[in-house]
Amino acid sequence: MYLDQLLEKLDYTCLQGEAHTPITELVYDSRKAVKDCVFACISGAVSDGHSYIPEVVSKGAAAIIVEKDISLPPDATVIKVQNTRQALAYMAAAYFGNPAEKLKTIGITGTKGKTTATYMIKSILEQNGIKTGLIGTIETIVGEKATPANNTTPESFTIQKAFAEMVEAGCKCVVMEVSSQGLMLNRVDGFTFDYGIFTNIEPDHIGENEHKDFADYLSCKSKLFQQCKVGIINIDDPHAEEILKGHTCEVETFGFSEKADLRASNVKLEKKPGFLGIAYRLEGLMNFDVEIDIPGKFSVYNSLCAIGLCRHFGVGVKEIQNSLDQVKVRGRVELVPISDKFTLMIDYAHNAMSLKSLLTTLREYHPKRLVCLFGCGGNRAKGRRFEMGEVSSNLADLTVVTSDNPRFEEPLDIINDILVGVKRGPGKYIEIIDRKQAIKYCIEHAEEGDVIVLAGKGHEDYQEIKGVKHHMDERDLIQEILEGR
Repeated sequence: MYLDQLLEKLDYTCLQGEAHTPITELVYDSRKAVKDCVFACISGAVSDGHSYIPEVVSKGAAAIIVEKDISLPPDATVIKVQNTRQALAYMAAAYFGNPAEKLKTIGITGTKGKTTATYMIKSILEQNGIKTGLIGTIETIVGEKATPANNTTPESFTIQKAFAEMVEAGCKCVVMEVSSQGLMLNRVDGFTFDYGIFTNIEPDHIGENEHKDFADYLSCKSKLFQQCKVGIINIDDPHAEEILKGHTCEVETFGFSEKADLRASNVKLEKKPGFLGIAYRLEGLMNFDVEIDIPGKFSVYNSLCAIGLCRHFGVGVKEIQNSLDQVKVRGRVELVPISDKFTLMIDYAHNAMSLKSLLTTLREYHPKRLVCLFGCGGNRAKGRRFEMGEVSSNLADLTVVTSDNPRFEEPLDIINDILVGVKRGPGKYIEIIDRKQAIKYCIEHAEEGDVIVLAGKGHEDYQEIKGVKHHMDERDLIQEILEGR
């Protein structure tokens, strides 16, 4: 493999050496540098790859990709580009043989709903014989292999490697969550999505090392629709027009609006012993009844975007209905059926906005009591603790404050901060530091018609204490409690 083959779709200047240089590997982590590799210098929030040039040259790197002015190192080809993150994305695509060209690529962006929508789409496609890979917040799935995720949208090299593995595994499709950070940091450059989906947008990820303001956040989200062939848009979102500003794709819409190409009507909340769900009538480009075993209006939106996408793959009505009736998403309003007397669920809601949305949704089912168990992570903004406590106290009848990931803080200190917010609202509360004991309390004191939500951990199967991740899966805790009872 030659360097100029990887640079084929890029504008670049060769400052030293020859672009037609044989290389063995493409790396962006100096620790992985080997003889005759090409090293891309990424300017990050924590460290700058340009400062590692002497190290990688000493390891025998054949070429360096830079975006800054540097002192030219001896014995290495130096290529200058405008943006090394973008260059890495294009080079990674070429390095792995442009695997996205052999897949139908589906990207989903939005503040909420990305995770659930990806699993809905994967479920529908796979149940209809279309082998589909997945990249998202929880995990990357290639065939039968699932790898826990570090980022919602991984680095471009990791994405292209996963695409190549999917092609090798016989996948025909990939559905992935596309975060604003992923778009801002060029992680999904180097290919064009076949389909882009927009779920919704609310102020989030604004602050140091993220987005400077909401306008920047929105602008980054909108880039997906300048990089896909067909855009499927939630027309009900007040920022839908701004998301489509400058779009280059065909556009289809979904929502409750009469203007939507796929619209939901006659929505009904479904409530049975130990179960909550939702049903509606789909109209427009397709017409049929839908029922989902996941509660809340947001489930309607998630299913609408999944239907809008799967329509393009020729999936029939019965197949879509059956798939949606069976879909489950780990840690996303995940019902745990242990009793007909009350409803128990696990959800990842770990900030005030997501907790408010979840509890407001569950209130619509008129539970006898709404019980909310949660904690907050240590070594994170204290404001989140006050806000979540107040939200829970205002919307839940009983708040059970417990430990989450205390990290390097004392759990009781975090709980005391949460209680400051809890005491601002009218709800009853109890504090139980040990999470298993807190869950046990909720189960043993459940009343007929209660809805109990275990919030904050969701898909996570660990608890981080003093820098160590200890195994802790709420599903296991529930089972242990039931067996002990």
